[in-house]
Amino acid sequence: MRPAPERRTSPPHIDIQVQSPLWNAQPLAEQTIREAITTAAGALSTESGEVSILLTDDSEIARLNRDWRGIDKPTNVLSFPASGHKVGQGDKLLGDIVIAYETLERESRDESRDFLHHLAHLAVHGFLHLIGFDHETDAQAEEMEGLESRIMMRLNMPDPYVARESDNA
Repeated sequence: MRPAPERRTSPPHIDIQVQSPLWNAQPLAEQTIREAITTAAGALSTESGEVSILLTDDSEIARLNRDWRGIDKPTNVLSFPASGHKVGQGDKLLGDIVIAYETLERESRDESRDFLHHLAHLAVHGFLHLIGFDHETDAQAEEMEGLESRIMMRLNMPDPYVARESDNA
């Protein structure tokens, strides 16, 4: 019996739109997002597809959060999984991820985390939502956080769920 052919996947097409000039303060943001999502897709052998990223500010993400989730306040990241339809030359649209600058910056500062590491984590978190992961139950949260931790380690970035020494001081 022949072994099953190895499934080869190509990295997702990542389209990044910068809506807020606040992001100009982070010239490595787009590169960080691309590496994070490409690493996540590779770690999970996901199907190729297209991911759209919107880098925005707190006011815009608060509007989206209110309109789509009924929560009238800003958040760090929102994910909008697509229904699986094809775009362009046959790529499957995976969905949209929206990340807010001020919330990310505030969380990074408050948690003594590197901005780009936290950005990478939010990109990975958003991507996992696009491909079907969630954290509604404890079991789902444990699975999703474990994946996020492993992907962050592949990126040579700290595990976002492990308290650092300085946190315990």
